[in-house]
Amino acid sequence: MIRKPVTIRIANGLEVRPIAMLVQVASQFESEIYIENGNKRVNAKSIMGMMSLGLDAGEKVTVSIEGADEEEAMKGIEEYLSKKSHK
Repeated sequence: MIRKPVTIRIANGLEVRPIAMLVQVASQFESEIYIENGNKRVNAKSIMGMMSLGLDAGEKVTVSIEGADEEEAMKGIEEYLSKKSHK
């Protein structure tokens, strides 16, 4: 299992479209992927779960990933969350 703090750098935070794209990125991997913020922990492959977090640019979250492709998954999730814009 890998756990890592990541700062959201997406310009407008995680609104509907960036969340949908994050779910697509997460769904490419076999591993279980969770995003944690405060006391909430949600499956990154769940669009409704991710929307319930209401994350903004500049917020720090903890990404936890467990599975056969966890290292590649962490790289993909971290890269996505760290980009300034997603069009």
